Amino acid sequence: MSEATSEAIPDNYPDLVDRAARLFGDAEAIRDGEVSLSFADIKGLSDECAAALVASGVEPGESVGIWAPNAWEWVIASMGTLRAGGVLVPVNTRFKGREAAYVLGKAKIKVLFTVAGFLGYDYVKDLNEAADGGHTVDTLVDTVILRGDAPSGTISYSEFAGRARPEAAAESARRCAAASGEDLGLVMFTSGTTGLPKGVLVHQAPVLRNFNQYALELGMRPGDRMLVINPFFHAFGFSAGITPCIMHGATIHPHPIFDVESVLQRIEDEQITILPGPPAIFQSLINHGGLDDYDTSSLRSSLTGAAAIPVETVVAMRERLGFEVVLTGYGMTETHGLAAICAADDPPELVATTSGRALDGVELRIVDDEGQDLPIGQPGEILVRGYNVMAGYLDNPEATAEAIDAEGWLHTGDICVMNDIGYIDVTDRKKDMFINGGFNVYPAEVEKVMTEHPQIGQVAVIGVPDERLGEVGAAFVVPSPAGAPEADALRAWCREQMANYRVPRHFWNVEALPLNPSNKVLKAELRDLAAELLGT
Repeated sequence: MSEATSEAIPDNYPDLVDRAARLFGDAEAIRDGEVSLSFADIKGLSDECAAALVASGVEPGESVGIWAPNAWEWVIASMGTLRAGGVLVPVNTRFKGREAAYVLGKAKIKVLFTVAGFLGYDYVKDLNEAADGGHTVDTLVDTVILRGDAPSGTISYSEFAGRARPEAAAESARRCAAASGEDLGLVMFTSGTTGLPKGVLVHQAPVLRNFNQYALELGMRPGDRMLVINPFFHAFGFSAGITPCIMHGATIHPHPIFDVESVLQRIEDEQITILPGPPAIFQSLINHGGLDDYDTSSLRSSLTGAAAIPVETVVAMRERLGFEVVLTGYGMTETHGLAAICAADDPPELVATTSGRALDGVELRIVDDEGQDLPIGQPGEILVRGYNVMAGYLDNPEATAEAIDAEGWLHTGDICVMNDIGYIDVTDRKKDMFINGGFNVYPAEVEKVMTEHPQIGQVAVIGVPDERLGEVGAAFVVPSPAGAPEADALRAWCREQMANYRVPRHFWNVEALPLNPSNKVLKAELRDLAAELLGT
């Protein structure tokens, strides 16, 4: 371990930012287009943000939202929130106004950081339209525009930062000094089968412990350059991107939208050394016809996950893209982002066919429907227990009790097989969730929105295989008396109502949905029917 990183990793974000400024100082911490910030800059700018939040009336433990694509301002706003003692609530950039309004309202957001006109997004307009439709956020006091012109009813970031008076700065400094790893750091909203997102209570110490082990397996070191394509609102972007870079003196290179050629160009131009992401990203890079026109020799380490990955992809990541270290891992928001990970020296076959083994300090079990442990090699639900298990869901004790049993085991709903050396292979999902390009899609959420369409009487959504994205949605629609909806028109309507990764790819009208004696939809039969219709 180098002298620069021999100082222990703290258990909270305010201390982590202080440590980075002290150890890495003027080294480049963020490179975003023409903007270059040092670790000292992160501390200074996030202190200014924290003081402005204090002056805006944000008290310790109150919620601050960020609804914006990956950008340097996101890092400053997030660290500023945590240094002010606030609770960070990241909002999915693909949400429509009413989806965002639900999350912001549930978390009782006081200040929202967002953007206007950046990459064509107009989140303020989306929220205003949602409010016109009855989806209001009553606790919201200030909407601060991180980038772009501030619309009516909002304030620019420069105006907001001007609130950072000395007395507010002194108060935010006191809050930093009092920070603890036991503090609630974030509320990250994840979806559930109820059709409404649930807010996972994310504490600071477990995230830092998780992703220090992650960084060590990746071999991260000062001077590394990580291209962060994974969205900052997701644990794969915030916890696995921003966090380890600040922790180990690496440069964050935010990337707002995945595009093969722009990513390859940035790898070459900025000499990227670390690139995490779901398998679809790497498959797209490997399959790009112009790959040999770009220099990717700087790439060294990667972690991939969130979907199944063929052995051939892991091999090609090493041979075609030049990675020395390729890891896979398993986790969920409820485990502070990580529960298992491969080791740096694991062979490609083990990396490609498993999601690693339990983190230090974490226990894993594979059980049957009665909660009894299963033998090695038998599929069952994976349970997780340890420091990384969430405290619970925001204002939802019933869902918390359903997820975490009396002995502290988190019931993940994922079906896994464990081998004789403790590595797990995620084979299925107990619930109906499927993964579209790395994004979790919960059919109940999609169905809930689709039933509002006047031509839909009933609808059931399933995931079906897709070569590029892993899985895509397929919707079986029982028409209402208003008549059968036309697929293209229904798809366009869905795109206006929900994030695009939730919009089904396939639509089929049916006379009735297959039901069991309890009147629950038999989705296994729908999967068989989809396979027949798709010829798979």
